[in-house]
Amino acid sequence: MRENGRVTSATRQPETPASTVPPRLIATDLDGTLLRDDKSVSARTVAALAAAEEAGIEVFFVTGRPARWMDVVSDHVHGHGLAICGNGAAVVDLHGGPGAHRFVKVRELARENALDAVRLLRDAAPGTVYAIEQTYGFNQEPDYPKLHMEVPDILLSAEELLGPDGPLPDEPVLKILAYHPTLDPDAFLTLARLALGDRANVTRSSPSALLEISGPGVSKASTLALCCAERGISHEQVVAFGDMPNDVEMLTWAGRSYAMGNAHPDVIAAASGRTVANNEDGVAVVIERLLAELP
Repeated sequence: MRENGRVTSATRQPETPASTVPPRLIATDLDGTLLRDDKSVSARTVAALAAAEEAGIEVFFVTGRPARWMDVVSDHVHGHGLAICGNGAAVVDLHGGPGAHRFVKVRELARENALDAVRLLRDAAPGTVYAIEQTYGFNQEPDYPKLHMEVPDILLSAEELLGPDGPLPDEPVLKILAYHPTLDPDAFLTLARLALGDRANVTRSSPSALLEISGPGVSKASTLALCCAERGISHEQVVAFGDMPNDVEMLTWAGRSYAMGNAHPDVIAAASGRTVANNEDGVAVVIERLLAELP
């Protein structure tokens, strides 16, 4: 849904006029969507992505993952080599493989906003702990649990990490990860959005109470819209796939969108269609059908 050109979240009806517009770009989330639960890309999905590119349809991966976690799909971005990472905080050129990626667009979270977010959410939800994702660094508080398959570079309080004398002061902040050990995930998300207001964009993609905090207006949808505008692609020409709340705005914005069979209820409400689960190659199923419908 659009309000004065702004991308917003909304429930919409199953059919949209865009269903008759030939697609020019496929935008797909990764975890829980394109990837199976074992984090693999099936042979059927690889073939479907390649067939879409051969038909002249660009494929963009649009993920909450940082760029350094893109090795599982870096071979499948084909000619353009680009992926949207960090829930829209960065567009990354994955040519060259793991460790050789290049940031081509960065939409950072200003440190003043980041410090405000940390303070306000601590007050609203005592017990919240944080990790900080930067372009080339990952740091966390000592009490932040081991949720990710990596060792943080630095252990300090979020206030110290984000302060003017903190480490990596010249590396942009892409997002804050906020974890609460006892709150319900959806309740934590609602509480955080109320507490932070327009200082930051808050979403989640994890089954646990782990929130992802980005700059104001930064989302998968808004960065995808920028990339499409640069290519002369309208939202009606985009087909999107997702499974979690961080996909809702993108699915609402795209002309055609599909919630996975394993999707969160908010995602099902936002999408214009539904496919089977990620473990059943739901993205490939739709791509194969789209290609069969091309003139």
